[in-house]
Amino acid sequence: MNQKKRIAIIAFLVIVMLGYAALQKRTAGSAHGESPSGRYRIAANAEVFRFGELEFHACELARAHSAATTEAYCAPFRVPENRAAPGGRQIDLRLALIRSAQAADDDFIVYLAGGPGQSAIDTWPQMAASLGPARKHRHVLLLDQRGTGESNALDCKAMAEQEEALDFDVERTRAATRTCLEQVSQHADPRFYTTTDAVEDLEALRQALGAPQFDLVGVSYGTRVAQQYLRRHADGVRSIVLDSVAPNSLVLGNEFARNLDDALKAQFAYCAKAPACAKAFPDPYASLMQLRDSLSAAPRSVQFPDPVNFTLQTRRLDAAAMAGLVRMFAYSPETAALIPHTIQQSLAGNDVPLMGQIGVLSEGVEALVGNGMQLSVLCAEDADLLKPDPQTAQTLLGNLLVDVARTQCEIWPRGMRPADFREPASGDAPVLILEGELDPVTPPRYGEEVAKTLANAKLIVARGQGHNVIGRGCLPRLVSEFMDRREPKSLDASCVDELGPIPHFIDFNGAAP
Repeated sequence: MNQKKRIAIIAFLVIVMLGYAALQKRTAGSAHGESPSGRYRIAANAEVFRFGELEFHACELARAHSAATTEAYCAPFRVPENRAAPGGRQIDLRLALIRSAQAADDDFIVYLAGGPGQSAIDTWPQMAASLGPARKHRHVLLLDQRGTGESNALDCKAMAEQEEALDFDVERTRAATRTCLEQVSQHADPRFYTTTDAVEDLEALRQALGAPQFDLVGVSYGTRVAQQYLRRHADGVRSIVLDSVAPNSLVLGNEFARNLDDALKAQFAYCAKAPACAKAFPDPYASLMQLRDSLSAAPRSVQFPDPVNFTLQTRRLDAAAMAGLVRMFAYSPETAALIPHTIQQSLAGNDVPLMGQIGVLSEGVEALVGNGMQLSVLCAEDADLLKPDPQTAQTLLGNLLVDVARTQCEIWPRGMRPADFREPASGDAPVLILEGELDPVTPPRYGEEVAKTLANAKLIVARGQGHNVIGRGCLPRLVSEFMDRREPKSLDASCVDELGPIPHFIDFNGAAP
Protein backbone atom coordinates (compact mmCIF):
# COMPACT_ATOMS: atom_id res chain seq x y z
CA MET A 1 0.00 0.00 0.00
CA ASN A 2 1.46 3.35 -1.05
CA GLN A 3 1.85 6.26 1.28
CA LYS A 4 -1.08 8.26 -0.18
CA LYS A 5 -3.51 5.36 0.24
CA ARG A 6 -2.35 4.78 3.82
CA ILE A 7 -2.87 8.48 4.65
CA ALA A 8 -6.31 8.47 3.00
CA ILE A 9 -7.42 5.41 5.00
CA ILE A 10 -6.12 6.87 8.25
CA ALA A 11 -7.92 10.15 7.52
CA PHE A 12 -11.13 8.26 6.77
CA LEU A 13 -10.88 6.31 10.03
CA VAL A 14 -10.25 9.51 11.97
CA ILE A 15 -13.34 11.09 10.43
CA VAL A 16 -15.41 7.99 11.30
CA MET A 17 -14.15 8.00 14.89
CA LEU A 18 -14.80 11.72 15.27
CA GLY A 19 -18.32 11.24 13.94
CA TYR A 20 -18.88 8.35 16.35
CA ALA A 21 -17.57 10.42 19.26
CA ALA A 22 -19.87 13.29 18.31
CA LEU A 23 -22.81 10.89 18.14
CA GLN A 24 -21.91 9.51 21.56
CA LYS A 25 -21.67 13.03 22.93
CA ARG A 26 -25.11 13.92 21.56
CA THR A 27 -26.56 10.68 22.93
CA ALA A 28 -25.07 11.36 26.36
CA GLY A 29 -26.44 14.88 26.26
CA SER A 30 -29.92 13.67 25.31
CA ALA A 31 -29.87 11.30 28.29
CA HIS A 32 -30.74 14.23 30.54
CA GLY A 33 -33.07 15.74 27.97
CA GLU A 34 -30.68 18.43 26.72
CA SER A 35 -32.04 20.25 23.70
CA PRO A 36 -29.96 22.27 21.23
CA SER A 37 -32.56 25.03 21.29
CA GLY A 38 -31.55 26.41 24.68
CA ARG A 39 -34.78 28.41 24.72
CA TYR A 40 -35.12 28.05 28.49
CA ARG A 41 -31.60 29.11 29.43
CA ILE A 42 -31.28 31.96 31.94
CA ALA A 43 -28.35 34.38 31.80
CA ALA A 44 -26.03 34.13 34.81
CA ASN A 45 -26.96 37.48 36.36
CA ALA A 46 -30.46 37.84 34.96
CA GLU A 47 -32.93 39.84 37.02
CA VAL A 48 -35.72 39.71 34.42
CA PHE A 49 -36.41 37.33 31.54
CA ARG A 50 -39.34 36.07 29.50
CA PHE A 51 -40.39 32.48 28.84
CA GLY A 52 -43.24 32.43 26.34
CA GLU A 53 -45.93 34.82 27.56
CA LEU A 54 -44.61 35.05 31.13
CA GLU A 55 -42.16 37.63 32.43
CA PHE A 56 -40.16 36.46 35.44
CA HIS A 57 -38.47 38.74 37.98
CA ALA A 58 -35.92 37.82 40.62
CA CYS A 59 -37.61 37.26 43.98
CA GLU A 60 -37.05 35.64 47.36
CA LEU A 61 -39.34 33.03 48.88
CA ALA A 62 -39.81 33.16 52.62
CA ARG A 63 -39.44 30.00 54.70
CA ALA A 64 -41.67 29.11 57.61
CA HIS A 65 -39.98 29.14 61.03
CA SER A 66 -36.80 30.58 59.51
CA ALA A 67 -35.19 33.87 58.61
CA ALA A 68 -33.62 32.23 55.55
CA THR A 69 -35.09 32.74 52.09
CA THR A 70 -34.93 30.88 48.78
CA GLU A 71 -33.73 32.66 45.66
CA ALA A 72 -36.20 32.28 42.84
CA TYR A 73 -37.92 34.02 39.94
CA CYS A 74 -41.60 34.93 40.20
CA ALA A 75 -44.14 35.72 37.48
CA PRO A 76 -47.76 36.87 37.61
CA PHE A 77 -50.16 34.19 36.38
CA ARG A 78 -53.89 34.84 36.21
CA VAL A 79 -56.63 32.37 35.29
CA PRO A 80 -60.44 32.47 35.23
CA GLU A 81 -61.98 30.97 38.36
CA ASN A 82 -64.69 29.33 36.25
CA ARG A 83 -63.42 28.38 32.80
CA ALA A 84 -66.98 28.07 31.54
CA ALA A 85 -67.33 31.81 32.23
CA PRO A 86 -63.96 33.27 31.18
CA GLY A 87 -65.25 36.81 31.57
CA GLY A 88 -66.07 36.29 35.24
CA ARG A 89 -63.87 36.43 38.32
CA GLN A 90 -60.13 36.05 37.69
CA ILE A 91 -57.76 34.61 40.29
CA ASP A 92 -54.03 35.19 40.62
CA LEU A 93 -51.97 32.03 41.13
CA ARG A 94 -48.60 32.31 42.82
CA LEU A 95 -45.86 31.03 40.52
CA ALA A 96 -42.14 30.67 41.20
CA LEU A 97 -39.24 29.18 39.26
CA ILE A 98 -36.12 27.70 40.85
CA ARG A 99 -33.37 27.85 38.24
CA SER A 100 -31.27 24.83 37.32
CA ALA A 101 -27.82 24.48 38.83
CA GLN A 102 -26.26 24.16 35.37
CA ALA A 103 -27.33 24.81 31.77
CA ALA A 104 -31.04 23.98 31.61
CA ASP A 105 -32.71 21.46 29.35
CA ASP A 106 -36.05 22.26 27.75
CA ASP A 107 -38.15 20.21 30.19
CA PHE A 108 -39.30 21.51 33.57
CA ILE A 109 -39.67 19.70 36.88
CA VAL A 110 -43.10 20.49 38.33
CA TYR A 111 -43.52 19.75 42.02
CA LEU A 112 -47.12 18.90 42.99
CA ALA A 113 -47.66 19.25 46.73
CA GLY A 114 -49.76 17.06 48.98
CA GLY A 115 -52.69 17.63 51.27
CA PRO A 116 -54.96 18.44 49.57
CA GLY A 117 -54.22 21.99 50.65
CA GLN A 118 -50.46 22.32 50.81
CA SER A 119 -48.60 25.10 49.03
CA ALA A 120 -45.90 23.97 46.60
CA ILE A 121 -43.91 27.13 47.31
CA ASP A 122 -44.17 26.92 51.10
CA THR A 123 -43.20 23.24 51.20
CA TRP A 124 -40.38 23.53 48.66
CA PRO A 125 -37.66 23.82 51.36
CA GLN A 126 -38.57 20.29 52.50
CA MET A 127 -38.35 19.00 48.91
CA ALA A 128 -35.29 20.87 47.63
CA ALA A 129 -32.68 18.31 48.68
CA SER A 130 -34.76 15.42 47.33
CA LEU A 131 -34.70 16.95 43.86
CA GLY A 132 -31.18 18.38 44.10
CA PRO A 133 -29.56 15.93 41.64
CA ALA A 134 -32.51 16.03 39.22
CA ARG A 135 -32.54 19.82 38.92
CA LYS A 136 -28.91 20.18 37.86
CA HIS A 137 -30.14 20.46 34.26
CA ARG A 138 -33.77 21.42 34.84
CA HIS A 139 -35.64 24.40 36.21
CA VAL A 140 -38.29 23.68 38.84
CA LEU A 141 -41.74 25.20 38.57
CA LEU A 142 -43.68 25.82 41.79
CA LEU A 143 -47.33 26.70 41.25
CA ASP A 144 -49.47 27.11 44.34
CA GLN A 145 -52.60 25.17 43.46
CA ARG A 146 -55.72 27.34 43.45
CA GLY A 147 -57.10 27.59 46.98
CA THR A 148 -53.68 27.09 48.63
CA GLY A 149 -50.76 29.28 49.69
CA GLU A 150 -51.13 32.66 48.01
CA SER A 151 -53.36 31.42 45.19
CA ASN A 152 -56.66 32.77 46.53
CA ALA A 153 -56.43 30.44 49.52
CA LEU A 154 -59.68 29.17 51.03
CA ASP A 155 -58.50 29.73 54.60
CA CYS A 156 -61.01 29.54 57.45
CA LYS A 157 -60.26 30.62 60.99
CA ALA A 158 -63.42 29.01 62.32
CA MET A 159 -62.58 25.60 60.87
CA ALA A 160 -58.97 25.87 62.04
CA GLU A 161 -60.19 26.38 65.62
CA GLN A 162 -62.48 23.38 65.25
CA GLU A 163 -59.68 21.12 63.98
CA GLU A 164 -57.26 22.30 66.66
CA ALA A 165 -59.75 21.16 69.30
CA LEU A 166 -58.65 17.57 68.46
CA ASP A 167 -62.10 16.11 68.98
CA PHE A 168 -65.25 15.68 66.89
CA ASP A 169 -68.60 17.19 67.72
CA VAL A 170 -71.24 17.07 64.96
CA GLU A 171 -72.97 20.36 65.71
CA ARG A 172 -69.73 22.24 66.29
CA THR A 173 -68.35 20.86 63.01
CA ARG A 174 -71.47 21.93 61.13
CA ALA A 175 -71.33 25.42 62.60
CA ALA A 176 -67.63 25.81 61.78
CA THR A 177 -68.21 24.61 58.21
CA ARG A 178 -71.04 27.10 57.66
CA THR A 179 -68.91 29.94 59.03
CA CYS A 180 -66.02 28.87 56.80
CA LEU A 181 -68.25 28.84 53.75
CA GLU A 182 -69.45 32.35 54.53
CA GLN A 183 -65.83 33.54 54.80
CA VAL A 184 -64.49 32.04 51.59
CA SER A 185 -67.59 32.91 49.57
CA GLN A 186 -66.61 36.55 49.85
CA HIS A 187 -63.71 35.97 47.43
CA ALA A 188 -64.21 32.52 45.89
CA ASP A 189 -66.73 30.01 44.61
CA PRO A 190 -65.62 26.74 46.28
CA ARG A 191 -67.05 24.66 43.44
CA PHE A 192 -64.10 25.61 41.23
CA TYR A 193 -61.20 24.52 43.46
CA THR A 194 -61.02 20.84 42.52
CA THR A 195 -58.27 18.63 41.13
CA THR A 196 -59.77 18.98 37.65
CA ASP A 197 -59.56 22.78 37.86
CA ALA A 198 -55.94 22.53 39.05
CA VAL A 199 -55.05 20.26 36.11
CA GLU A 200 -56.34 22.85 33.65
CA ASP A 201 -54.37 25.58 35.46
CA LEU A 202 -51.25 23.49 35.02
CA GLU A 203 -51.87 23.02 31.31
CA ALA A 204 -52.57 26.75 30.92
CA LEU A 205 -49.19 27.38 32.54
CA ARG A 206 -47.47 24.99 30.13
CA GLN A 207 -49.03 26.73 27.14
CA ALA A 208 -48.08 30.15 28.51
CA LEU A 209 -44.46 28.96 28.74
CA GLY A 210 -44.41 27.88 25.10
CA ALA A 211 -45.55 24.26 25.55
CA PRO A 212 -42.47 22.54 27.02
CA GLN A 213 -42.79 19.06 28.48
CA PHE A 214 -43.12 18.51 32.22
CA ASP A 215 -41.41 16.10 34.59
CA LEU A 216 -44.18 15.83 37.17
CA VAL A 217 -43.25 15.01 40.78
CA GLY A 218 -46.35 14.35 42.84
CA VAL A 219 -46.31 13.66 46.58
CA SER A 220 -49.36 12.11 48.28
CA TYR A 221 -52.42 14.06 47.03
CA GLY A 222 -50.12 15.53 44.37
CA THR A 223 -50.04 12.07 42.79
CA ARG A 224 -53.77 12.41 42.10
CA VAL A 225 -53.09 15.69 40.27
CA ALA A 226 -50.28 14.05 38.28
CA GLN A 227 -52.42 11.08 37.22
CA GLN A 228 -55.34 13.28 36.22
CA TYR A 229 -52.99 15.51 34.23
CA LEU A 230 -51.60 12.44 32.43
CA ARG A 231 -55.13 11.34 31.47
CA ARG A 232 -56.00 14.73 29.98
CA HIS A 233 -52.71 16.13 28.70
CA ALA A 234 -50.40 13.21 27.99
CA ASP A 235 -48.55 15.23 25.35
CA GLY A 236 -47.32 17.55 28.08
CA VAL A 237 -45.73 14.74 30.11
CA ARG A 238 -42.07 13.80 29.74
CA SER A 239 -41.87 11.71 32.93
CA ILE A 240 -43.69 11.26 36.23
CA VAL A 241 -42.55 10.45 39.77
CA LEU A 242 -45.37 9.34 42.08
CA ASP A 243 -44.32 9.39 45.74
CA SER A 244 -46.86 7.74 48.09
CA VAL A 245 -49.43 7.33 45.37
CA ALA A 246 -53.22 7.54 45.66
CA PRO A 247 -54.79 5.57 42.78
CA ASN A 248 -57.54 7.23 40.76
CA SER A 249 -59.90 4.54 42.02
CA LEU A 250 -59.29 5.45 45.66
CA VAL A 251 -62.03 7.23 47.58
CA LEU A 252 -60.06 9.49 49.91
CA GLY A 253 -60.98 8.63 53.47
CA ASN A 254 -62.56 5.21 52.92
CA GLU A 255 -59.44 3.20 53.78
CA PHE A 256 -57.64 5.52 56.22
CA ALA A 257 -58.61 3.42 59.25
CA ARG A 258 -57.57 0.11 57.69
CA ASN A 259 -54.30 1.53 56.38
CA LEU A 260 -53.32 2.97 59.74
CA ASP A 261 -54.00 -0.28 61.60
CA ASP A 262 -52.09 -2.30 59.00
CA ALA A 263 -49.10 0.06 59.24
CA LEU A 264 -49.09 0.03 63.04
CA LYS A 265 -49.25 -3.76 63.21
CA ALA A 266 -46.41 -4.05 60.70
CA GLN A 267 -44.46 -1.48 62.70
CA PHE A 268 -45.00 -3.40 65.93
CA ALA A 269 -43.96 -6.64 64.23
CA TYR A 270 -40.47 -5.13 63.96
CA CYS A 271 -40.56 -4.47 67.70
CA ALA A 272 -41.48 -8.11 68.35
CA LYS A 273 -38.34 -9.23 66.48
CA ALA A 274 -36.04 -7.13 68.72
CA PRO A 275 -35.61 -8.85 72.12
CA ALA A 276 -35.27 -5.64 74.17
CA CYS A 277 -38.29 -4.04 72.49
CA ALA A 278 -40.39 -7.20 72.80
CA LYS A 279 -39.56 -7.38 76.49
CA ALA A 280 -40.39 -3.71 77.13
CA PHE A 281 -43.60 -3.78 75.06
CA PRO A 282 -45.07 -7.31 74.84
CA ASP A 283 -48.15 -6.21 72.85
CA PRO A 284 -48.02 -2.54 71.69
CA TYR A 285 -51.23 -2.80 69.68
CA ALA A 286 -53.20 -4.14 72.66
CA SER A 287 -51.78 -1.29 74.76
CA LEU A 288 -52.86 1.19 72.11
CA MET A 289 -56.43 -0.11 72.13
CA GLN A 290 -56.44 -0.15 75.92
CA LEU A 291 -55.54 3.54 75.93
CA ARG A 292 -58.24 4.26 73.36
CA ASP A 293 -60.90 2.57 75.50
CA SER A 294 -59.68 4.38 78.61
CA LEU A 295 -59.89 7.77 76.91
CA SER A 296 -63.30 6.95 75.46
CA ALA A 297 -64.58 6.37 78.98
CA ALA A 298 -62.77 9.29 80.60
CA PRO A 299 -61.21 12.06 78.44
CA ARG A 300 -58.72 14.23 80.28
CA SER A 301 -57.18 17.67 80.14
CA VAL A 302 -53.42 17.71 79.58
CA GLN A 303 -50.97 20.54 80.19
CA PHE A 304 -47.70 20.32 78.30
CA PRO A 305 -44.88 22.55 77.03
CA ASP A 306 -45.01 23.30 73.32
CA PRO A 307 -41.70 22.05 71.79
CA VAL A 308 -41.65 24.83 69.20
CA ASN A 309 -42.40 27.99 71.21
CA PHE A 310 -41.93 26.58 74.76
CA THR A 311 -45.24 27.96 76.01
CA LEU A 312 -47.52 25.90 78.24
CA GLN A 313 -50.52 24.49 76.37
CA THR A 314 -53.66 22.83 77.68
CA ARG A 315 -55.60 20.47 75.45
CA ARG A 316 -58.38 17.94 75.84
CA LEU A 317 -57.25 14.39 75.16
CA ASP A 318 -59.92 11.89 74.17
CA ALA A 319 -59.91 8.74 72.05
CA ALA A 320 -60.31 10.64 68.77
CA ALA A 321 -57.51 13.05 69.60
CA MET A 322 -55.21 10.19 70.59
CA ALA A 323 -55.94 8.31 67.37
CA GLY A 324 -55.20 11.40 65.28
CA LEU A 325 -51.91 11.96 67.08
CA VAL A 326 -50.78 8.35 66.70
CA ARG A 327 -51.61 8.58 62.99
CA MET A 328 -49.30 11.61 62.72
CA PHE A 329 -46.57 9.73 64.63
CA ALA A 330 -46.83 6.88 62.10
CA TYR A 331 -46.01 9.07 59.08
CA SER A 332 -42.22 8.88 59.48
CA PRO A 333 -39.92 6.18 60.91
CA GLU A 334 -38.30 8.65 63.31
CA THR A 335 -41.57 9.38 65.13
CA ALA A 336 -43.07 5.91 64.62
CA ALA A 337 -40.17 4.57 66.69
CA LEU A 338 -41.58 6.52 69.65
CA ILE A 339 -45.10 5.06 69.59
CA PRO A 340 -44.81 2.03 71.94
CA HIS A 341 -43.00 3.97 74.67
CA THR A 342 -45.29 6.98 74.27
CA ILE A 343 -48.40 4.83 74.64
CA GLN A 344 -46.95 3.07 77.66
CA GLN A 345 -46.32 6.45 79.28
CA SER A 346 -49.91 7.56 78.68
CA LEU A 347 -51.24 4.33 80.18
CA ALA A 348 -49.14 5.15 83.26
CA GLY A 349 -50.75 8.62 83.43
CA ASN A 350 -48.02 10.67 81.70
CA ASP A 351 -49.58 12.19 78.58
CA VAL A 352 -46.85 14.79 78.00
CA PRO A 353 -44.76 12.61 75.62
CA LEU A 354 -47.87 12.07 73.45
CA MET A 355 -49.29 15.61 73.52
CA GLY A 356 -45.94 17.35 73.60
CA GLN A 357 -45.19 16.29 70.03
CA ILE A 358 -48.11 18.21 68.49
CA GLY A 359 -45.98 21.21 67.54
CA VAL A 360 -43.31 19.04 65.91
CA LEU A 361 -45.70 16.68 64.13
CA SER A 362 -47.77 19.51 62.68
CA GLU A 363 -44.77 21.52 61.42
CA GLY A 364 -45.01 21.78 57.66
CA VAL A 365 -48.72 20.91 57.57
CA GLU A 366 -50.06 23.99 59.35
CA ALA A 367 -51.63 25.21 56.12
CA LEU A 368 -53.90 22.16 56.06
CA VAL A 369 -55.59 23.24 59.28
CA GLY A 370 -58.72 25.13 58.35
CA ASN A 371 -58.13 25.01 54.60
CA GLY A 372 -61.45 24.88 52.74
CA MET A 373 -59.73 23.76 49.55
CA GLN A 374 -59.60 20.27 51.10
CA LEU A 375 -63.38 20.27 51.22
CA SER A 376 -63.66 21.50 47.64
CA VAL A 377 -61.62 18.48 46.55
CA LEU A 378 -63.14 15.93 48.91
CA CYS A 379 -66.76 16.98 48.50
CA ALA A 380 -66.61 17.03 44.70
CA GLU A 381 -64.50 13.94 44.15
CA ASP A 382 -65.06 11.52 47.03
CA ALA A 383 -67.87 12.43 49.46
CA ASP A 384 -70.74 10.72 47.64
CA LEU A 385 -68.77 7.45 47.75
CA LEU A 386 -67.73 7.69 51.41
CA LYS A 387 -69.49 5.10 53.54
CA PRO A 388 -68.97 4.12 57.18
CA ASP A 389 -67.66 0.54 57.31
CA PRO A 390 -68.82 -1.66 60.22
CA GLN A 391 -65.64 -3.73 59.85
CA THR A 392 -63.46 -0.73 60.66
CA ALA A 393 -65.52 0.44 63.64
CA GLN A 394 -63.14 -1.28 66.04
CA THR A 395 -59.94 0.00 64.46
CA LEU A 396 -58.01 2.83 66.09
CA LEU A 397 -59.52 5.51 63.83
CA GLY A 398 -62.86 3.80 63.34
CA ASN A 399 -65.14 5.81 61.06
CA LEU A 400 -64.13 9.16 62.55
CA LEU A 401 -62.67 10.73 59.41
CA VAL A 402 -65.55 9.45 57.29
CA ASP A 403 -68.07 10.93 59.72
CA VAL A 404 -66.30 14.30 59.75
CA ALA A 405 -66.08 14.47 55.95
CA ARG A 406 -69.70 13.49 55.41
CA THR A 407 -70.84 16.08 57.95
CA GLN A 408 -68.84 18.85 56.29
CA CYS A 409 -69.84 17.90 52.75
CA GLU A 410 -73.53 18.14 53.64
CA ILE A 411 -72.87 21.89 53.73
CA TRP A 412 -69.96 22.55 51.35
CA PRO A 413 -70.82 23.22 47.66
CA ARG A 414 -69.84 20.41 45.31
CA GLY A 415 -67.91 20.99 42.12
CA MET A 416 -67.83 18.84 39.02
CA ARG A 417 -66.20 15.40 38.83
CA PRO A 418 -65.54 14.14 35.27
CA ALA A 419 -67.20 10.86 34.35
CA ASP A 420 -63.83 9.18 33.76
CA PHE A 421 -62.22 10.54 36.94
CA ARG A 422 -61.87 7.10 38.58
CA GLU A 423 -60.42 5.33 35.55
CA PRO A 424 -56.82 4.20 36.11
CA ALA A 425 -53.86 6.09 34.71
CA SER A 426 -52.53 4.39 31.58
CA GLY A 427 -50.19 4.87 28.65
CA ASP A 428 -46.47 4.51 27.98
CA ALA A 429 -45.17 7.62 29.76
CA PRO A 430 -42.14 6.79 31.94
CA VAL A 431 -43.36 6.56 35.55
CA LEU A 432 -41.42 5.90 38.75
CA ILE A 433 -43.57 4.92 41.75
CA LEU A 434 -42.18 5.21 45.27
CA GLU A 435 -43.80 3.71 48.37
CA GLY A 436 -42.90 3.28 52.02
CA GLU A 437 -43.39 -0.20 53.46
CA LEU A 438 -45.01 1.21 56.63
CA ASP A 439 -46.97 4.07 55.06
CA PRO A 440 -50.13 4.61 57.18
CA VAL A 441 -51.92 6.49 54.39
CA THR A 442 -50.92 5.15 50.95
CA PRO A 443 -49.58 1.60 51.41
CA PRO A 444 -47.50 -0.28 48.81
CA ARG A 445 -50.55 -2.05 47.43
CA TYR A 446 -51.65 1.30 45.97
CA GLY A 447 -48.39 1.50 44.06
CA GLU A 448 -48.91 -2.03 42.79
CA GLU A 449 -52.39 -1.10 41.57
CA VAL A 450 -51.21 1.98 39.68
CA ALA A 451 -48.24 0.15 38.10
CA LYS A 452 -50.52 -2.50 36.57
CA THR A 453 -52.04 -0.16 34.00
CA LEU A 454 -48.88 1.76 33.10
CA ALA A 455 -46.76 0.17 30.37
CA ASN A 456 -43.51 1.89 31.33
CA ALA A 457 -43.52 2.03 35.13
CA LYS A 458 -41.40 0.76 38.00
CA LEU A 459 -42.41 0.43 41.65
CA ILE A 460 -39.83 0.85 44.42
CA VAL A 461 -40.84 0.00 48.00
CA ALA A 462 -38.58 1.42 50.71
CA ARG A 463 -38.36 -1.02 53.62
CA GLY A 464 -39.18 0.37 57.05
CA GLN A 465 -40.21 3.77 55.67
CA GLY A 466 -43.45 5.70 56.00
CA HIS A 467 -45.18 8.40 53.98
CA ASN A 468 -43.25 10.57 51.47
CA VAL A 469 -40.00 8.71 50.80
CA ILE A 470 -38.43 10.59 47.89
CA GLY A 471 -35.76 12.13 50.12
CA ARG A 472 -34.69 8.87 51.76
CA GLY A 473 -31.31 7.22 51.19
CA CYS A 474 -30.29 6.97 47.53
CA LEU A 475 -33.72 7.83 46.15
CA PRO A 476 -32.80 11.42 45.15
CA ARG A 477 -30.04 9.99 42.94
CA LEU A 478 -32.37 7.36 41.48
CA VAL A 479 -34.99 9.98 40.69
CA SER A 480 -32.34 11.99 38.83
CA GLU A 481 -31.20 8.93 36.86
CA PHE A 482 -34.81 8.14 36.03
CA MET A 483 -35.45 11.64 34.68
CA ASP A 484 -32.24 11.51 32.66
CA ARG A 485 -32.85 8.18 30.96
CA ARG A 486 -36.61 7.66 31.31
CA GLU A 487 -36.11 3.90 31.42
CA PRO A 488 -37.67 2.96 34.77
CA LYS A 489 -37.57 -0.80 34.31
CA SER A 490 -33.79 -0.83 33.83
CA LEU A 491 -33.18 1.37 36.89
CA ASP A 492 -30.94 -0.38 39.45
CA ALA A 493 -32.67 0.25 42.77
CA SER A 494 -30.63 -2.18 44.85
CA CYS A 495 -29.27 0.71 46.96
CA VAL A 496 -32.77 1.17 48.44
CA ASP A 497 -32.31 -2.16 50.21
CA GLU A 498 -29.98 -0.38 52.63
CA LEU A 499 -32.97 1.41 54.14
CA GLY A 500 -34.84 -0.09 57.05
CA PRO A 501 -36.93 0.72 60.11
CA ILE A 502 -35.57 2.82 62.96
CA PRO A 503 -35.32 0.75 66.18
CA HIS A 504 -38.05 1.57 68.68
CA PHE A 505 -37.25 3.64 71.75
CA ILE A 506 -37.51 1.46 74.83
CA ASP A 507 -37.13 4.46 77.17
CA PHE A 508 -36.32 8.17 76.98
CA ASN A 509 -32.66 7.34 76.23
CA GLY A 510 -33.52 5.68 72.94
CA ALA A 511 -33.36 2.18 71.51
CA ALA A 512 -31.49 -0.73 73.03
CA PRO A 513 -27.74 -0.72 72.25
